[in-house]
Amino acid sequence: MNRIYHEVHHCRIFPEQPLEVFFDMGLQPPANSLRRDKSEPLPQIPLVLGWSEQAKSVQLTVDVDSEYLFKHYVWVTGTSQTAKDYAQYFCQQFLQRTPEKQPFIVEMASNDGTFLKPFIERGIKVLGVDPAANIAQAANAQGIPTLADFFNAGSAQHVIDNYGQCDGFIARNVIPHVEHIDEIMQSLVRLLSDEGIGAFEFHYAGKIFDELHYDSVYHEHLFYHSLTSMQNLLNKYGFFPFDLFQSPISGGSYVIFFSKKSKEITDSLRDALQHEMASGINDLASWKNFAQKSLEHAKSLREALDAELAAGRRVIGYGASARSSTLLNFAGIDAQYLTCIADKSPYKHYCYTAGTDIQILPPAEALATKPDTILLLAWNFEQEIVQELQQTYGFTGKVIVPLPGPVREVWINAV
Repeated sequence: MNRIYHEVHHCRIFPEQPLEVFFDMGLQPPANSLRRDKSEPLPQIPLVLGWSEQAKSVQLTVDVDSEYLFKHYVWVTGTSQTAKDYAQYFCQQFLQRTPEKQPFIVEMASNDGTFLKPFIERGIKVLGVDPAANIAQAANAQGIPTLADFFNAGSAQHVIDNYGQCDGFIARNVIPHVEHIDEIMQSLVRLLSDEGIGAFEFHYAGKIFDELHYDSVYHEHLFYHSLTSMQNLLNKYGFFPFDLFQSPISGGSYVIFFSKKSKEITDSLRDALQHEMASGINDLASWKNFAQKSLEHAKSLREALDAELAAGRRVIGYGASARSSTLLNFAGIDAQYLTCIADKSPYKHYCYTAGTDIQILPPAEALATKPDTILLLAWNFEQEIVQELQQTYGFTGKVIVPLPGPVREVWINAV
């Protein structure tokens, strides 16, 4: 297999700054490398975190070829009701901060268009840009204009030439994925109008740190941003952060708003930055402690599953997300532990998980195996999934919730 990654020794934001390694999670395949034939070989790539002192940023020490990672993406936003509900709220929040005129909105990595749909419902002109041809095609079929391409200098110029500059730019949980961050930011400088507003959503490093979300570390996520590191990135390219709100996605994210012209910073942003300064997440020593706690947590999760098997209980997983791939590989949980994993995405059905070779089934089929215990890999959608397990599938029994924080148990009783 051709080598599809290269090692990175310096900060991606400030290239003169070396990265200091603090957490080696071993060799793992890219998290979304699902395949129908489990004998198909997979690349084994270092999953290692480093620290940039200048950027105050946690970053991966490898870049994996973006074509391999994203051209045939298997996560579909619209499979989650939580995401659909949040899309309406996101739209409201965004429009409150945009210029009063009817805006033109561009979303980078728009996936199936779930987050553009509320804008369309309000009669607002939109365009999605997403490299996954299969998902872009589905979005267009649903009436959500989508350009099947990576957002880069070429596609940004295409948008400018054919639609003009945008008044609003959205990048949800994608900026941390970007290897060529300089090209992306320079392209945004040209695309966003002088009065325009941008919004970056990102899984917050403070939440990752506080609640031990080590499962959010995988090869698609090159950056693990704090507010400080995000501010450093935006400031470098002449953008001014001015406001934020909290998002429920990924178990805890921020949406930060920025503009080309300096605006008064809201109390919400000011308070969050001050809290962050006192939290320790902008210090390397804190992240070294995070690494040690993650090792201890993975051991306790495996021990909890060992106890289930020793008692003769059948265990399945729920949620074959990218984060579940990291969790399973890092904790050493494979098909000996889980007979299958339930997932709603049709793109994943009857595939095998990357590295741990557990078959992924539609939820109805997975629940038909009559499990005694369910490992909730998609723990960030706990409330939605537990309700569905009880009301839709009539499941009764134990649910092991690995995160956030210590491993815990939830019991589902008959309705």
